Amino acid sequence: MERRTLDIPSAGGTRVPPKHLGRLAQERRARLEEENRAAARDLSTVSEMDVLPEAMAPAVIDGERRRGRGAVSNAAGRFEPHAREAFDDGWQSLDELPPFRTSVTVEKPRTIINRNDSPDVGFDRSINPYRGCEHGCVYCFARPTHAYQGLSAGLDFETKLFAKPDAPELLAKELAKPGYEPRTIALGINTDGYQPIEREWRLTRRILEVLSDFGHPVGIVTKSALVLRDLDILAPMAARGLAKVALSVTSLDPKLARIMEPRAATPARRIDTIRRLSDAGVPTAVLVAPVIPAVTDAEMERILDAAVAAGASEAGYVMLRVPLEIRDLFKEWLLAHFPDRYRHVLSLLKDLHGGKEYDSTFGQRMTGTGPYAWTMARRFEIATERLGLNKRHLRLTTRHFRRPPQKGEQLSLFGEAT
Repeated sequence: MERRTLDIPSAGGTRVPPKHLGRLAQERRARLEEENRAAARDLSTVSEMDVLPEAMAPAVIDGERRRGRGAVSNAAGRFEPHAREAFDDGWQSLDELPPFRTSVTVEKPRTIINRNDSPDVGFDRSINPYRGCEHGCVYCFARPTHAYQGLSAGLDFETKLFAKPDAPELLAKELAKPGYEPRTIALGINTDGYQPIEREWRLTRRILEVLSDFGHPVGIVTKSALVLRDLDILAPMAARGLAKVALSVTSLDPKLARIMEPRAATPARRIDTIRRLSDAGVPTAVLVAPVIPAVTDAEMERILDAAVAAGASEAGYVMLRVPLEIRDLFKEWLLAHFPDRYRHVLSLLKDLHGGKEYDSTFGQRMTGTGPYAWTMARRFEIATERLGLNKRHLRLTTRHFRRPPQKGEQLSLFGEAT
């Protein structure tokens, strides 16, 4: 069963266990509390915006209930006044809790193009047809945004998804405005536009159809081989300099990828996707992102080698970032899967950010600072130079942009709008 609680600690600062806990539940609670104490011993100074209330300390969800998911807990959102905690009341009720299943809620935004002025990214606008992502990547920087829906950045982010079915129509309306100035739109930046629910909803495909009709440039980032479904749109757009695709490859180890990105395409399929896109004439790039210290960092050169052999012409990398709820979610994941590396990973992470686990400063948050960050940057530089990557960065064109005639609009004899 599940209950809602304010999660008030006792005077000594520890939780008072419920009176009706069974022996097995008490043992599980004791093990979890010991793990939490071990994690707490490694906490370092963090900025105020990264500190989570103690009342939101998460409890690990049973493995069977979260099978096929990335996060191991489902703590309440940071804006919620209450915390939820599963507990055994002595009647084995925990065994009756259902597994986490994916649900999709329709969202009706007023606009669909998001704007940003961050100097760390190479675009000023993006589109996200979905909120939340079933790929379940434990490190996903978009997880904290689920708090704005009153949901958890943990398992809720992977299972309670939102779709924007009006996205293509909203996009066409915004592009048709007289004052709109075209620049490359990034697709799939916050959450993957080709996550599994795209097979049914087809919002990304419909968005690409709108962009193609307007002659508007688009850059796609994905972990999914489903992007190959839309080659009939992407290849003609690429021939006009309107499209390019980047595949994110975190590791070439399928077992590691499965526990880190449980519902994303396997590494082999991502490399094959680069090959097939390249063969079809679509410019491709590989993103070694994120690089997780002491977990995936040793694979940087191997990933770049495989991507170049498949036809990638550009590459980039991003170091692991753990803002807000991601910090605790990532630590839980480390304790669950790599307890022997836990302290070493956090030590390197702090080395990246001047003794903190995360620094949101522009110009540093993607790559970090210090000796370890310098080493990773140098390795990337040497590898890309050796492989001939990034000799030139493809700039998509806006010269094909035009506003198609709107319904009911009269054209002149010579094809110009009146």
